[in-house]
Amino acid sequence: MGSLPERKDIPPWVKAPEDLKDPEVLQVQTQLLEALFGPAGSRISYFEQVSKVMLELKVLESSDLTEVVVYGSYLHKLRARWMLQSMAEWHRQRQERGMLKLEDAMKALELGPWMK
Repeated sequence: MGSLPERKDIPPWVKAPEDLKDPEVLQVQTQLLEALFGPAGSRISYFEQVSKVMLELKVLESSDLTEVVVYGSYLHKLRARWMLQSMAEWHRQRQERGMLKLEDAMKALELGPWMK
């Protein structure tokens, strides 16, 4: 990736141009973005500040995925990737548990043969 990010407000902890040269690119399900970054991305700046990285989100038109481009030093990018993957996995497991509870509730509500 030879081009620098379009974003104009580069955070002070990201050193231009060395931290902008080799970004980490992750693909995240678009439906998870609100869970990860809050409504309308309200927690993105907090995540950037804590992780000492800069994020760019690019919605992929042909799928339900969004590219999360992470800029920063090598170690900060690794930590941010780990945090995003861990949070996404936690939400996936939480959703799976919710579906299992829903299945159990549906089974409990099934009518016996005398009610059909």
